[in-house]
Amino acid sequence: MSEIKVNSIKGVGSTDAAITINNSDGTCTANLTNRTNKNLVVNGGMIIAQRRLSQTSSTNGYRCVDRFRHTSSGLDDAPTHEQVDIAAGTTPYTLGFRKSYKLTNGNQSSGAGADDRMQTQYSIESQDIANSGWNYTSSASFITLSFWVKSSVAQNFFGFLQTDDGTSQSFPFQTGSLSADTWTKVVVKIPGNSNLQFDNNNEMGMKILWDLFEGTNKTDSSATLNQWGAFVSTAKTPDQTSTWYTTNDATFELTGVQLEVGSVATDFEHR
Repeated sequence: MSEIKVNSIKGVGSTDAAITINNSDGTCTANLTNRTNKNLVVNGGMIIAQRRLSQTSSTNGYRCVDRFRHTSSGLDDAPTHEQVDIAAGTTPYTLGFRKSYKLTNGNQSSGAGADDRMQTQYSIESQDIANSGWNYTSSASFITLSFWVKSSVAQNFFGFLQTDDGTSQSFPFQTGSLSADTWTKVVVKIPGNSNLQFDNNNEMGMKILWDLFEGTNKTDSSATLNQWGAFVSTAKTPDQTSTWYTTNDATFELTGVQLEVGSVATDFEHR
């Protein structure tokens, strides 16, 4: 009988293996695109907006689509939050997405203040992480964040994950340079870390935050991207450009948010 012995099976041009073989017991781990109940984010497709379809407000809270929260400070003019349609024929429309969360900046006439802030935030219960199957204290175990984003202003945006249990930890990331008015898929691969703690309860476990802008009192050029570290409120991300924030009525859209166990971004789970 013929045998093929391999450590992994990987697609041509792929960085990550589709199938990884355990050489000790012969079991394997597969990165599948058709797994169900994999997304730790609820309403990542922005299809549910039970409170309202739109609102102009700078007050912290759930302004529009369910589960996605607005936080800000130091604004001169309130932004507008909307659940909007994604244009037919575009990607991600062709992938089954129909709605997005759209934020329209007001007129920040006094410019970008050092304490100014505008964010979109999603919170995950600690028990959902603890029971997800992610070995979060191991740097060899991963979760992957993916999302679609569009900005009316061409620039790079930052964001970060922040944990709540134990000593708060932070993982800064970036979107990369976005072309104006063009949908882009962003993928962030996140390793575990020995300092992470998630209690098995329904309290806050981890937040995902997208920064539209944070002033220099909240950022620092020494902040390291794609690496866990103790959360520092004055160094959440590297220093941020203020172009979007100081452009009147600039827009930012978000959809297809998925957080899943594993080192690759699989197809979005529509449900």
